[in-house]
Amino acid sequence: MFSTDNLVVYPAQGVGKIERIDQKEIGGVPCEFYIVRIRANNITLMVPVQNAVNVGLRALVSKNQASLILDNLHKNLEQTIFTGQNWNRRFREYSERLKSPDLNVVAEVLRELLLIGRSKELSFGERRLLEQAMSLVSGELSEVLGIPFDDLKDELFAYYAPPQAGEQTN
Repeated sequence: MFSTDNLVVYPAQGVGKIERIDQKEIGGVPCEFYIVRIRANNITLMVPVQNAVNVGLRALVSKNQASLILDNLHKNLEQTIFTGQNWNRRFREYSERLKSPDLNVVAEVLRELLLIGRSKELSFGERRLLEQAMSLVSGELSEVLGIPFDDLKDELFAYYAPPQAGEQTN
């Protein structure tokens, strides 16, 4: 399915590069593994080739998909996010959604956290989730669209910055 030097995405970790495909014997059974180095944190993962799809290993989104996701992040800035549930429940829900192999799901978590942060200060846990979501989304979009990671991150933070007193919103 994948080969050496392919860029792939591992859920909750982000974009990585397949460095090699190793064969190891486990319980007397030969198994092949993708050796994936995650770009954001330099972690190395061993992903069983036979189970790669089941664990969510996937190719990067297409350029069209990446553009649509970025466009969606720039829409509906005034949408109200229900924050009535306690932060702990929201934290658990967002943590689960960040493990999704679907970048749209992860981008929606990012968008919701950015919107919440426009109207109130995020808790420590929410800020951590925001950083993780930003890293996952910006990492993949920057790779696909050829936009520098920090520029994309700065653009999104600036777009979602709380409005200043008397300022019209987008």
